[in-house]
Amino acid sequence: MRPQPLRPLRIAARTELISLIVLLANLFTVHLKPVSSLMGPTHGCAYLFTLVATWRLKEAPTAAKVLAVAPGVGGLLALRRLARGRPHGSRSGSGRLPGEIRGVSGRPPGR
Repeated sequence: MRPQPLRPLRIAARTELISLIVLLANLFTVHLKPVSSLMGPTHGCAYLFTLVATWRLKEAPTAAKVLAVAPGVGGLLALRRLARGRPHGSRSGSGRLPGEIRGVSGRPPGR
């Protein structure tokens, strides 16, 4: 099984958004104190984890790092920005598919 460096970031970004939705729904409806006391710290931890995880990624462009600062959706926006810089299906940060060899011109050898 190949390591997936963005998996923890994906989990934290989704947790951040879901916890914010639950907090706001609770605030505008029944406003139960136990829900607030559980989801508030959950949202805060997920936000901080998302922020730190994005800033520690070497291949993260500055735009992704700035997007990660936005509470609630910042992690998902940063993931979207990170995905834009990678070919579809690539897990490596080099911009190449695993095992792909490129010549000096940027094209595969022999073409």
